[in-house]
Amino acid sequence: MKKWLVAFLVVSLMASILAGCSQPAPAATEAPEESETGEKVYRVAYIARAQADSFAAWLANAVKEEAAKYDNIKLDVFDGQANDDTENGLIENAITNKYDCIMIQPNNGEAQRPYAEKAVAAGIVTITTNARISGIEGASSVDADPYAQAAVNAVLALEQVPKDAKVVVLNGPPGNFHADARRESWQKEFFDKRPDVTIVGEEIANWNKDEAMNYMETWVQANDRIDAIISMNDNMAAGALEVIKDNPKFKDILSYGVDGTAEACLLIESGAMTATSLQSAYDLATKLLDTANKLLTGVEKQIDTDIDCPLITKDNVQQYIEMHKRAGAIK
Repeated sequence: MKKWLVAFLVVSLMASILAGCSQPAPAATEAPEESETGEKVYRVAYIARAQADSFAAWLANAVKEEAAKYDNIKLDVFDGQANDDTENGLIENAITNKYDCIMIQPNNGEAQRPYAEKAVAAGIVTITTNARISGIEGASSVDADPYAQAAVNAVLALEQVPKDAKVVVLNGPPGNFHADARRESWQKEFFDKRPDVTIVGEEIANWNKDEAMNYMETWVQANDRIDAIISMNDNMAAGALEVIKDNPKFKDILSYGVDGTAEACLLIESGAMTATSLQSAYDLATKLLDTANKLLTGVEKQIDTDIDCPLITKDNVQQYIEMHKRAGAIK
């Protein structure tokens, strides 16, 4: 009898233990990812304007390379495809997915403004770049001065563009801070001071090489003489130059841009392009990641900073070609 009672108690105890094991486990709380040094890893979304744009692609790649230097930052890059709806949707998705930081390279600053404001309202570190969206309380920015970028070219053009010249102008997208400020700078620093110069063609090419080529083809057919291409970025200038590269009638044409891309530096070296001003994607990327790190770790509350814009001509282009070679952009 005692043996039976002992057996019963053992069976009862085992049943009790098994019943306890079958109860659902409490929901696990997902711990934030940590770096090898034990730091929190912050999720950062970089939303590019359009990676088909040579400068935007340069900047996106530079941001990736710079982010790899930070153990506490995990970067995801998204392509806005030069479309406001696409870019705004990407910002909303980054907010929904609770990224710690969103870096926005706007396609059209005013179109992206309310979405950047949503990111700030959600408590997300928000940084606008190339071009900054000014006046968003709580957001930071890393950029360059577009008026100065154009002005260094315009001052040079005052001396170089011949009297009674005929020129064409290629503009970036309207409403874009950089596009508008560069065009304003050319107006004040060059056209207002050179009333003898005639604009025989001016169009919005949206930073796009193919669009610039289409406009240049039309202008070449309509004009026997074009003395200068005045472009608000290198990509459009390169497109216009592609159209006339084998046309001896335009062998002495002057051409001005902004960005200092690898392509533009090689065109300046060859004598096809006259000048550009450097908007270094490497410098922007360095400042972007430094800014993000300081804001995420609480070192700073807000940062607004600009990079420099040195003029690049045939006299100094070799140092910038070497810069691109070190970065692997020129082999």
